[in-house]
Amino acid sequence: MAVSETVVATQPAATPTPPASRRRPRGRNAAYWLYLLPGAVLFILVIGAPLVGTLYLSLTKWSGIGDPRWVGLDNYQQLLHDDVFWASFRNTIAMIVAMVVVPTLLGLLLAAVLFDVIGRRFKPRTAAALRAAFYLPQVLPVVVAGIVWGWILRPDGAFNSLLDAVGLGALRHDWLGDPGTALPVVMAVMIWVQIGYPVVVFMAALQRVDPELYEAAEVDGANWLHRFRAITLPQIRPETFVVALTCTIAALKVFGPIFALTRGGPENATNVPSYFAYYTFFKKLQVGYGSAISTVLTVIIIVVAGVFIWMQARSERRDRGF
Repeated sequence: MAVSETVVATQPAATPTPPASRRRPRGRNAAYWLYLLPGAVLFILVIGAPLVGTLYLSLTKWSGIGDPRWVGLDNYQQLLHDDVFWASFRNTIAMIVAMVVVPTLLGLLLAAVLFDVIGRRFKPRTAAALRAAFYLPQVLPVVVAGIVWGWILRPDGAFNSLLDAVGLGALRHDWLGDPGTALPVVMAVMIWVQIGYPVVVFMAALQRVDPELYEAAEVDGANWLHRFRAITLPQIRPETFVVALTCTIAALKVFGPIFALTRGGPENATNVPSYFAYYTFFKKLQVGYGSAISTVLTVIIIVVAGVFIWMQARSERRDRGF
């Protein structure tokens, strides 16, 4: 009897078996990673490797022929004293106004009017047709749109002809050839190109807002402006962050419209970092210096994206009471 009790006492306690739903074979977990492998390979080949190569070239001096010569941080020190580089970033601020601030505000207002006014008083197809009309510039290739606007705005183009037709021929101007008007005109074109994107996103966001909120506000006597401030803005805050982030990144790396309209001129009045990097890299054959410009622009985009994501996460935590 004592022997049997000793045997029982020395045997380890049985470990409870986890439920079948909690047990995952290691092979199955490995299979999940296999699905990520193609995307990871493409990311390394398309983004990672060129990024590392650009970073390396930014630390060299190279004309594209022969072997690169290591110069360390000389290219970045040169950037600090390059007036064209700083002018291009000042123009980027103007692009942010034209591609982020104005389209987001106007897009939000237009989406609210189409959804809450036109969609109610007229048929939904009317609001859908107007939404498609606003989005049409986004469908057009940006270079094609730039070429068309270049034809319209050149000295013998349609816009000056229209001014002559309405008796305002004294206002004829070389709109893209004058340093004083080139940047505002390019900004106006970018507003036209960009306005449709926030309209579509915000109208899609309004679809998920509970209609009873608007009905209750109307019963309480709230007008359209009150409903817009108290219901629309808070409900579509996540989409606002998305629109602001994507449009800001697009403004920082804008290239096609500048290339098609002005080539960064006249007198660098419309030059932006992406076109400056392209011109330095391919036209002036200063590969290392152009790579340094691209690297700085990449770092700025990453920092801006991180700030937007942090602000969005903080806003969501505040809404949840955390």
